[in-house]
Amino acid sequence: MLQLTSKNKRENLDITQPVLDVHRLSAGYQGNRRAIDNVSFTIQSRERIAVIGPNGSGKSTLFKAIVGLIPFTMGHISIYGVDCRSSHAFVSYVPQHEAVDWSFPISVYDVVMMGRLRHIGWFRWARSSDHERVQELLDELNLSHLAQRQIGELSGGQKRRVFIARALAQDTRVLLMDEPFTGVDTLAENDIMDALDVLSERGITILLATHDMQKAVQYFDKILLMKQELIAFGTPEEVMQPDILSRAFGGGLQVLNHNGDTTMYVDVHGGSGD
Repeated sequence: MLQLTSKNKRENLDITQPVLDVHRLSAGYQGNRRAIDNVSFTIQSRERIAVIGPNGSGKSTLFKAIVGLIPFTMGHISIYGVDCRSSHAFVSYVPQHEAVDWSFPISVYDVVMMGRLRHIGWFRWARSSDHERVQELLDELNLSHLAQRQIGELSGGQKRRVFIARALAQDTRVLLMDEPFTGVDTLAENDIMDALDVLSERGITILLATHDMQKAVQYFDKILLMKQELIAFGTPEEVMQPDILSRAFGGGLQVLNHNGDTTMYVDVHGGSGD
């Protein structure tokens, strides 16, 4: 048993249970249809999951439902066997870049300290141990020299690392990242991947929505493919098959064969949002 502290009470979480279990989940709306419908999957501790699908497939809606930002109309979500409504303290969410108000006057240091709020409690001052923890994470993620910078002044890769540091400060067990590679250069991508390695070493389970098929195949244990419904969930070898991908991407999938090597190109922009 792993004893973790939530915002309101102490929970005894059974780590022999799946870290995340989503059962027949339906949530959100896009016009007259549900954004996601009847989605079920189970994730074990420490797994790295790439969530892929065309634009409008429901990836962001799935993340928001798991973290509690939107209600779900049907289904069940549990974390280590505990209903997610009682275990949101153990999940962190890094939204898409455009979903954050980068003009808000807050420093890098204070953003990371926000991850300690559940430990500090409301209307209390941060303790020396909280400041020490924040400084450790800034050092670990090479952000110390940016501690007093306003968050909006940072590069795209630096911003993502700040939010990863905040997740670590929270002592999260599950991290959801929505399109962290969008709008960043190769160097920043490498920095983000290095930060994800740090998270994995800490035993944190990662779900990351991406349009980068190459990274999904190379750096993740499993791939979750969706288009409103769950199309496939399994290892990269199991999911990245032309007949399976075509169910999500349709005519946007092209398969090229050259000297025995197969390369697949997909049009991820088949919808809008999500």
